[in-house]
Amino acid sequence: MKFAGLSLALAALFMPGLSLAQNGFIAGADFSDLKFFENRGITYKDGGQVQDGIQILKNHGINCIRLRLWTSSPAQASADPYNYGNNTNYTVPLAVRVKNAGLQFMLDFHYSDTWADPGHQTTPAAWAGLTFAQLLPQMRAYNSNTIVTFAAAGAMPDYVQIGNEITYGMLWTNGYLAGPWSSSNPSWIRLGQLMNAAIQGIEDATNVTGAKMPRIIVHIDRGGDWGTTKAYFENLNAQGVPYDIIGESYYPFYHGSPTNLNICLSNAAVEFGKPIIVAEDAFPYTNTCPSAWLSQLFGYPPTPAGQVSFIAALARIVEGVPNHLGAGFVYWGAEYQAASGVNEAGFNTASFFDAGGNVLPVASAVGGMAAPLLISPSLNGSNLQLQWPFSGAALTLTTTTILAPSTVWSSVPNTPQTTGAVFTVTLPVDSSQTRFYRLQPN
Repeated sequence: MKFAGLSLALAALFMPGLSLAQNGFIAGADFSDLKFFENRGITYKDGGQVQDGIQILKNHGINCIRLRLWTSSPAQASADPYNYGNNTNYTVPLAVRVKNAGLQFMLDFHYSDTWADPGHQTTPAAWAGLTFAQLLPQMRAYNSNTIVTFAAAGAMPDYVQIGNEITYGMLWTNGYLAGPWSSSNPSWIRLGQLMNAAIQGIEDATNVTGAKMPRIIVHIDRGGDWGTTKAYFENLNAQGVPYDIIGESYYPFYHGSPTNLNICLSNAAVEFGKPIIVAEDAFPYTNTCPSAWLSQLFGYPPTPAGQVSFIAALARIVEGVPNHLGAGFVYWGAEYQAASGVNEAGFNTASFFDAGGNVLPVASAVGGMAAPLLISPSLNGSNLQLQWPFSGAALTLTTTTILAPSTVWSSVPNTPQTTGAVFTVTLPVDSSQTRFYRLQPN
């Protein structure tokens, strides 16, 4: 292409197996409470115009929506919608909206009537009297029936999390990981049996419906902790659990620096050879976030631009996981907005939407991780600007003046900056020669 006498050629060099949009990179957002907020009159906007929140995410490049699922009864959900509302009656219609929008659907089983996380894995009230031997067929039947229900509604999950942040097990106390971690520890054996029963139930459902088997995710909360991650998956693998993807939560204010995340994800990919995703993350767009967060943001400001810069840093880490095993990124609490009487733990300050309900640039930043990798040029006076999406976060911009079999490409010395939700490099124009640019792996 030519700009007033300037000739240049642009290319993105794709390596086999590179985890970009063409190869199924998950650019996701947890949107579990969308209907909860809509029921309270909260709206979602793009450019000041009210739109469907799911469509807004799609328009900004998000390709997958995660929804959690609780086992709560209709009575529990009616009495406390925020803490018990995400049951099958609530989640199936929301999943149908996701699929009708043409997005992928990730189902997050909690195996509890309410929030499940490393500190809470309460067995559903309806299952509380079951022995461990009785829990195994219950888990198989529950997973099978649930998946059949979603499939029958036209909302077959593409991905399924077998539990949420199950670092210390699930269905306590039967599935609690107690004592020293070893593959022969009875608590590890019990956890493996519960997870195998859950996966068998999902396989039963696919056999009945003829649907494609969802990819199975095992999700823990140790994105900044390689030691625990290593021990966890070594012991889990010994139980023969047939999962597909490792999922890690990583919040800077809970789990340490991005450097720790890089170490953990890189080591896990090399050690276990599995695709790996950041299954949860969030970052504040305002300093009205919880005060405890402010000292744990690692130099990134709590502003809309700071959100984007933080996501850019994580994109470099996830997209750069060894052996092209960085498979995705899911932002948590993307739908949160302040609601009277609801304890949101500050996550309304780390949403995809500002206090007025308008979508923030962070949505495009996350969506850009799965965007087609194209370099866009523009002239600004005597300078050439090159821009590309966050799907190229782990690639280096290189240049040459001649194309030949022996061409040596040199790295462009200018450091890419985050502008909006893309990387930008500004270069001086040299109209005396044709110059070629491409993005290639480091």
